[in-house]
Amino acid sequence: MVDQRNEATEPAGDRLETMRPNPAWDEASYSDAVETLAGLPADAVVKVWGGDWCKDCRKQLPDFGAALEAAGITGDRVEHYPVEKLDDGSKTGPLVEEYGIELIPTVVIERDGEELARFVEEEPVPILVSLAEQLADRDI
Repeated sequence: MVDQRNEATEPAGDRLETMRPNPAWDEASYSDAVETLAGLPADAVVKVWGGDWCKDCRKQLPDFGAALEAAGITGDRVEHYPVEKLDDGSKTGPLVEEYGIELIPTVVIERDGEELARFVEEEPVPILVSLAEQLADRDI
């Protein structure tokens, strides 16, 4: 798979390695959800908070990375926010306080500063499915 990061504007240190697409991900099983994400307007942005050290991120984000790639959402349409865990268990990192990030992975889809959908670690379904269900209920 091709790494779709925007090397000119994002240093590798600001990228989540766990967002590298899982080459074994089964796109056909999620075709409706992929289609929903593919239908997002070109100015919609996917913001991903996670940590390469986090087992939940290592489990969930590679499949989500593959789903974004399948939906054609790559490059500067995907913003990575690496998070660190402090000794007290709280999280620190870019925009953590502004977006109320307590659990990772957290994924927010925004357009023109408006939050359209949010996935937080504890959802019982994959990131793609959760976001697609939320977006299906919106007039975007």
